[in-house]
Amino acid sequence: MSRRSPRAAPAADGGGRHTFLVGAGILVSRIAGLVRQRVFAHYLGSGAVAGVFTAALRIPNLLQNMLGEGVLSSSFIPVYAGLLARGEEEEADHVARAALGLLAAAAAAVVGAGVLGAPLLVRILVPGLSGADRALALRLVRILFPATGTLVLSAWCLGVLNSHRRFFLSYAAPVANNLAVIATLLALGGRVDEEQLGGWVAWGYLAGALLQLGVQLPSVRALLGAIRPSLSTAGGPLRTVLRNFAPALVARGVVQLSAFLDTVYASYVGTRGLAVLGYQQLLYLLPISLFGMSVSASELPAMSSATGSPGEIAAQLRARMDAGLARLAFLVVPSAGAFLLLGDVVAGALFQTGRQGPADTRYLWLVLAGSTVGLLAAAMGRLYASAFYALKDTRTPLRFALVRLALTGGLAWWSAVRMPGALGLPVEAGLVGITATTGLAAWIEFLLLRRALTRRIGSTGLAAAALARLWGAALAAGALALGVKAGLVAWLGPMPGLEGQWGGGFLPPPRLAPALAAAPILAVYGVAYLALALGGRPGGIRAALARRLRRA
Repeated sequence: MSRRSPRAAPAADGGGRHTFLVGAGILVSRIAGLVRQRVFAHYLGSGAVAGVFTAALRIPNLLQNMLGEGVLSSSFIPVYAGLLARGEEEEADHVARAALGLLAAAAAAVVGAGVLGAPLLVRILVPGLSGADRALALRLVRILFPATGTLVLSAWCLGVLNSHRRFFLSYAAPVANNLAVIATLLALGGRVDEEQLGGWVAWGYLAGALLQLGVQLPSVRALLGAIRPSLSTAGGPLRTVLRNFAPALVARGVVQLSAFLDTVYASYVGTRGLAVLGYQQLLYLLPISLFGMSVSASELPAMSSATGSPGEIAAQLRARMDAGLARLAFLVVPSAGAFLLLGDVVAGALFQTGRQGPADTRYLWLVLAGSTVGLLAAAMGRLYASAFYALKDTRTPLRFALVRLALTGGLAWWSAVRMPGALGLPVEAGLVGITATTGLAAWIEFLLLRRALTRRIGSTGLAAAALARLWGAALAAGALALGVKAGLVAWLGPMPGLEGQWGGGFLPPPRLAPALAAAPILAVYGVAYLALALGGRPGGIRAALARRLRRA
C-alpha cells in the first residue's frame, strides 16, 4: 500500500470553534442519551430491574473510563499532539499504533478477567444487593463487560481524532450506541417481562458499543493510512506515554472509584435509589460533558502544542485557562441554578412517563439538588487537570484525586449509612447526602489543583465579582421561573400523586403534562438569565453572547 501524502500539522488556534465542535458532538450524543433514558424510564421506571441494570452498567464502565478517554487524554494526546505540531509524522504514527496495540491487549485481559470474576465484582461493588437482584446483576455484568474492550478502542479513536482537531465525530459517535439501546427498548418493551427486557437491553448496549467504534474507524484510517496495532515500546515519545500511563491510570481510577462509591453506597438505599442515581448522574453529567468536557478537550491539544520559552508557555496556558474558565462558569452556573430551583421541572419533562411517576420525579429533584454543590467545581477541575496533562504532569492530579477519594469514601458512607437514622430522616435521604458530600470533595480537589497550577504558571481563575454576577443572575432568573410555576399551580392546581411523599408538599408542580409545564418555566429562566448576566454590555445582549461564546 502506498504511503499517503504528508499531512499538515493541525492548527493550534480556534479554541472557541473547537470548543463549539466538541460541544456540538457531545450535545448530539447527550440528546440521544436523554431519549434513551426517557424510553428506559417509560418501560422500567425506577423499579428493581432499572436499579440493577444501572448498577451493572457502572461496573464495566468503571474500567472503560479508566483505560479509555481519561488515560489517553493525560498520557497519549499530549505526546501525540506535540509530535504532530512539530511535523514528526513517522514517530506520531508509531506512537498511535503502539498505543492501540497495548490498549487492545490490556482491554482483552480486563474483559476476560471481568467475565470470569463477575461474582466477586458484584459482591464487592454493589454489596447492598441480594437474592434475585444480585443474580440479575451478575448476568447483566457478564453481558455488558465485553463492551468495555470495544469502548476502550473507541476512546483511542477519539484520542487520534482530537489530536488532529477532528472533534465532532469522536464525541457524536456514542449516538450509535444510544440508538441501538433505544431500538431494543422499542422493539421489546411491553412484549417481554422486565427481567428479560433488562437482559435484552444489555445485549443492545453491547451491539451499540461495536457500532460506536465502527463509525470512527474510517476517519482514523484516513488519518493514519492504515490501522496496524503494534506492541513495540521503542522510541522516546512512546516511553513518555508509557511513563505517564501508570500514574494517569491510577489517577483516572481514583476519580472513577470516587464516582463509583456513590453506586456502592446507594445500593444500601435500595434498588429505587440505584435507579434514581442513574437518572441523576445523566443530568448531572450533562453540563459537565457539554461545557466542562468540551472546553477541556478542545484546550488540551492546544495547550500541549504551546511552544517558546517557559515564560511564554506559561503565558499561553494562563490565557487559555482564564478564557476557558470564563466560558465554563457562564454556562455551568445557570445549569446548577436550574437543577437546584427547578429540578423537578427538568426531570419531569425528560423522564416522567410510563412507569416513572411524579413521586419518582420529586425524589430525583432532591437528589439532583444535592449534586449542585459541586457541579461548578467538577467542571472547572477538568480544565485544571488538562493543564497539568499538557505540562506532561500526571502525578499532581493523582495526588489530589486520592484526597478526593478519601473524602468521598468517608462522607458518602456516613451520608448513606448513618445520616438518615441520626437525623430521623427516611433512608432514601441518604442518596441526597451522598451527592451533596461528593460535591464538597470536588471543591477540595479543585482548590488544590488551582493552587498547584498557580505555582507552576502564575495566577489563574475567575474574578469573584464576575462569578457573583453570574450566580446573582441565575438565582434571580430562578425566582422569576418559580413565580411562573406558582402561577400555573394556582391556575391548574398541584400535580396529584405527591401526597404523603417525602418533601411532596414543597413547591409542587402544576397539574399539567411535565413537558408542557417546562416550556414556559424554563423559557423564562433562560431568557432572564441571559438578560441579567449580559445586560449592560457593549453592543447589546446578542453581541455580548456572541463574544462570550467565541472567546478563546
